[in-house]
Amino acid sequence: MTYNAELLDKARRHPEKQKNPDQPMGKKPDWIRVRAPQGKIYHETREIVHKAKLNTVCEEAGCPNVGECWEKKHATFMIMGEICTRACSFCNIATGKPQALDKMEPLRVGVAVHQMGLKHVVVTAVDRDDLPDGGAEHFEKTIAAIRFKAPGTTIEILPGDFRGDMAAIERVIRARPDVFNHNLETVPRLYPTIRPGARYFRSLRLLQRVKEVDPAQFTKSGMMVGLGETKEEIGQVMDDMRAAGIDFITIGQYLQPTPKHAPVARFWTPEEFAQLEKMARAKGFLMVSASPLTRSSYHAADDFEALRAVRDARLAKDAVSAAE
Repeated sequence: MTYNAELLDKARRHPEKQKNPDQPMGKKPDWIRVRAPQGKIYHETREIVHKAKLNTVCEEAGCPNVGECWEKKHATFMIMGEICTRACSFCNIATGKPQALDKMEPLRVGVAVHQMGLKHVVVTAVDRDDLPDGGAEHFEKTIAAIRFKAPGTTIEILPGDFRGDMAAIERVIRARPDVFNHNLETVPRLYPTIRPGARYFRSLRLLQRVKEVDPAQFTKSGMMVGLGETKEEIGQVMDDMRAAGIDFITIGQYLQPTPKHAPVARFWTPEEFAQLEKMARAKGFLMVSASPLTRSSYHAADDFEALRAVRDARLAKDAVSAAE
């Protein structure tokens, strides 16, 4: 793709951002380097995804870990199309008017999960504020299709906030994914500029409701750093998450997709990420993943096994204490 064609493609993906002044995209530090996608299994994974006419957040959002994850046959499927109805200033997903839902998509996801032999699958989606239920029924059907085609696969979902519609949220909860993941993304102070279509406490309430409806369901949430937040604000978000019963927190470095997106305020060092991990563990999360390249679904399969093991160990310990 030529330079001018690339600029045109980005303008089409993000028409709402074209009036934004260009923000400098500084050089990334050495600890952000990633290996370019390559290898036989990577290409096999890519072929399965493309033949099934499925979208992945790995490609659409330009995830830096796509090479590593696809080489391990880990892919995060993105349902309900590739066009989002919102325009978060950090996100590289295309914005605009989505097409009608593809009724066969849930089954194609189930077939692809079976073909890839996945132990654990992550399913996310664009925000569909144009739909009466925000896409809750489509999530429900996708979960059911995966259960039918790949009954041994554990399922992690990463939906939007359904505009706070509790009936829609509860419909997805009752489809019984193994992990209900919904990202808070950043600290409350930055929501008006970074996540203008969302509301911090609406997202927090969604995650709290999961535990109220199905206490056995794991809940997970993630946030980015590098947008201008403070360590104290991050600590408050952690406290809010724990008050809502969230089991698993992910923390990663924000990377600016284009000059029209929100700029990186600073790059947090690996040592600072280690401090954030220590702080999160001290607050009682069952599982913590914090590193510059951590993303919501990074190492999701391994992390799910660890998460389940930690909860089982904690329940066993509590049972022993109760019996004494």
